[in-house]
Amino acid sequence: MERHRLAEVLIASRVGLEPPAVVPTRKGEAEGGCGVIGIASSVPVPGRHLLQALRQMRNRGNGKGGGIAAVGLDPDFFGVTPDVLEADYLLAIAYLDPAVRPQVEASHVEPTFVVDHTFHVPTLPDFRALPGLEVPPPDVYVYFVRVRPDVRDAFLRQHGLSEAHVRDAEDEIVYQNTYRLNRTYYASTGDKRAFVLSHGKNLLILKLVGYGDDVVRYYRLEDLRAHVWIGHHRYPTKGKIWHPGGAHPFLGMHEALVHNGDFANYASICTYLAQRHIYPLFLTDTEVAVLVFDLLHRIYGYPLEYVIEAMAPTTERDFALLPPDKQRAVSYTHL
Repeated sequence: MERHRLAEVLIASRVGLEPPAVVPTRKGEAEGGCGVIGIASSVPVPGRHLLQALRQMRNRGNGKGGGIAAVGLDPDFFGVTPDVLEADYLLAIAYLDPAVRPQVEASHVEPTFVVDHTFHVPTLPDFRALPGLEVPPPDVYVYFVRVRPDVRDAFLRQHGLSEAHVRDAEDEIVYQNTYRLNRTYYASTGDKRAFVLSHGKNLLILKLVGYGDDVVRYYRLEDLRAHVWIGHHRYPTKGKIWHPGGAHPFLGMHEALVHNGDFANYASICTYLAQRHIYPLFLTDTEVAVLVFDLLHRIYGYPLEYVIEAMAPTTERDFALLPPDKQRAVSYTHL
């Protein structure tokens, strides 16, 4: 099956994803500057190495949202084998209401996935031990899961896909399951009880109402070793969006994204996404950015270089400095 046809099939499979009962809206100016740190290393780096930089950037946050992402994880931290870490999706669910956990597992984990391991992310005994942390952080469980064979096979049959597209089907099943869970248990305009932090392979996202360094300390990540780290302080200078789901990073499929700044075309991007049955729920620019990234890269299959160019176009001056082959690539992307 050609890539454009596969993209059409995957997008069509989302017809059953209902938009929120009340379409989330926000003021167009409800974003601002933020604090960001990124680390990438061929040698695993403990999480404590984010702390000093995040402390120094607290002026770039206001305590309304902090988060981290870690990629290339240490399997020993989670009590799994390297094979399980590489093969399974890490479905990290934040429970703001711990009592809802059995209901979430019964409705959005067990029917869709084989669970190989469940890991309760450790925390400090009392969140108030961290000065300034006013909102109790969510209780987080990480489920190491595989899509159930019968669920996968039913999806392939329903949408006319062959065995060659098993990975595409499984990724899409995970994506749609996350949307349904978030819409049911964490709609932006409704009751907030649980939401998915991340669902990629060898990737973990954690966030809370606070600062990025609060995340590292509260969830005891000082000794978690990972090859890639992102830390983020949120600073919505023109709004007061405080809920933990609105903190960065945001997830695509196997990606985590943070950014500093705000978009002028948030509303038009939301319209573009809705035409493809993709509905943002968390009211932030970064969420729609990562949803566009996932659409262009995973669904449409554009090369990463083209996706980056489409989302952050080269300026005219920089274009003139590019070698001819790169100029052709940039010109193609803008057609």
